Amino acid sequence: QVQLAESGGGLVQDGGSLRLSCVASGRFFSIESMGWYRQAPGNQRELVATIVSGGDTNVADSVKGRFTISRDNAANTVYLQMNSLRPEDTAVYYCHADMVARGYYGEGIETYVWGQGTQVTVSS
Repeated sequence: QVQLAESGGGLVQDGGSLRLSCVASGRFFSIESMGWYRQAPGNQRELVATIVSGGDTNVADSVKGRFTISRDNAANTVYLQMNSLRPEDTAVYYCHADMVARGYYGEGIETYVWGQGTQVTVSS
C-alpha cells in the first residue's frame, strides 16, 4: 500500500560524492518525517540523518559537515547529499518514513516504512 524506493548508491573513490534519493508512493495522506539509516557488515544499523515535515533536521556527528539531508514535500522525496566520502562510509543505506497511510475506508493510519536499501561503497 505504501512503499519507499531508494536510488543513487554506487561505487565511488575516497573523497567522492553521491546523492541518494528516496521517493514515497502509495495511498497516504502525509509524511511526518523521513530519514536515512545505514548498516555496514558486522555493525548495527545506525541513524545518519532525519528531517521532519517542517524542515528541522538531525544529523549524526560522524557525518556532520559532510552529509546534508533535504526534503521535497511536493515530490514526497528525501535526499541525502554525501560529500567527502570515506571508506568507513561504506554501508547499505536505508530510507525510513513515518507516514499517515490511507485505510480502506479513507481513515488515516500511522505507518512506519523502510526501503529496501541502496549500497554505497567507497574505495581507498
